[in-house]
Amino acid sequence: MKSYRYLIIGSSMTADAAVRGIRELDADGSIGLIGAEPVMPYSRPPLSKGLWKGRPLEKIWRNTDSFGVEFHLGRSAVDLDPAGRRVRDDQGDEYTYDKLLLATGGSPVRLPLGGDDIIYYRTLEDYQRLRGLAEQGQRFLVIGAGFIGSEVAAALTMQGKQVTMVFREHAIGERVYPPDLAQFLSDTYRAKGVELASADELASLEKQDGRFLAQTRSGRTFEVDGVVAGLGIRPNVQLAQAAGLQVENGIVVDDRQRTSAPGIFAAGDVAMFPHAALGKLMRVEHEDNALRMGKQAGRNMAGADEPYTHAPFFYSDLFEYGYEAVGQLSSRMELVADWQEPFQQGVVYYLDSGRVRGVLLWNVWGKVDEAAALIAEAAPVKAHDLIGRIKPV
Repeated sequence: MKSYRYLIIGSSMTADAAVRGIRELDADGSIGLIGAEPVMPYSRPPLSKGLWKGRPLEKIWRNTDSFGVEFHLGRSAVDLDPAGRRVRDDQGDEYTYDKLLLATGGSPVRLPLGGDDIIYYRTLEDYQRLRGLAEQGQRFLVIGAGFIGSEVAAALTMQGKQVTMVFREHAIGERVYPPDLAQFLSDTYRAKGVELASADELASLEKQDGRFLAQTRSGRTFEVDGVVAGLGIRPNVQLAQAAGLQVENGIVVDDRQRTSAPGIFAAGDVAMFPHAALGKLMRVEHEDNALRMGKQAGRNMAGADEPYTHAPFFYSDLFEYGYEAVGQLSSRMELVADWQEPFQQGVVYYLDSGRVRGVLLWNVWGKVDEAAALIAEAAPVKAHDLIGRIKPV
């Protein structure tokens, strides 16, 4: 049995950030890390961004091994005993801890068909598999037009591949962007050569002589060399739930990342935390939150007792367009668009009950702090007062 002052379950960016947070306050305390993937922590965003633009693969590694961590990789924690402060993994090994961090992340939403023939794009292994297929094949099917689907479709197209996107919505990013921006983005993808099968979904997938024959609900058929899906994730809460921790749409934590069980913390994609600016519990599945919340959790495990008040931002790259965003983004909210040049550069404000709840900075950079401060303001605002509020540099 291994005993650690700090035990981390998960080998993600959140886990790496927590290690760094611990070491800021405790240089010598023993740290153990259990990770389901067989490799050490790495940066996930380059898998759908930079690696397709020529960024070297070796740049993704976070060098967590330089902080005196004992790794237990290729293993999953299957049993947690909060009272005994004990964890058992799927190979039968047990670990005890003084402080535990649950950084278990999420698992991709899967379709009820296709099995492992579909690449549910999330891990380094998924990237390597898709990259290998792209080196041999020419035609690819991307299922989903959200955050991951739109990025992977753009990445493959920039590699000279013929890409078809199948998605339930009528336009790319329809649930997030203003309708006219979503339509503009869809037209942009078409102009780049991407075929859009919108308002549709995959009905069947057959493998024939190393290729795939896909059919949609509407009866459209596509013969492709690879199928990749980005349909979102579900938080991995099973371990916490079985141990009796408070769980909703994620593991519930307070502003110190503490769960309902003494000595157990949670952070990253799996954690539902009190968002200081929005004033409600939220779960955020993006890099900035993983790094900032993970680090704060590590510091608090080591005794800092500091609140997490950061307003996480996220970003995306879509061909020559890109954005940074803060807060809640939903096309169902009241939207105020302030374009410097329509669909080329501008700011979109998302309002609910007269307050700004989210900001989309479309091809506008360096304004995340201003956007976060605006969301944190308690006073209601009028739509017309937002025009010119955040000015592009």
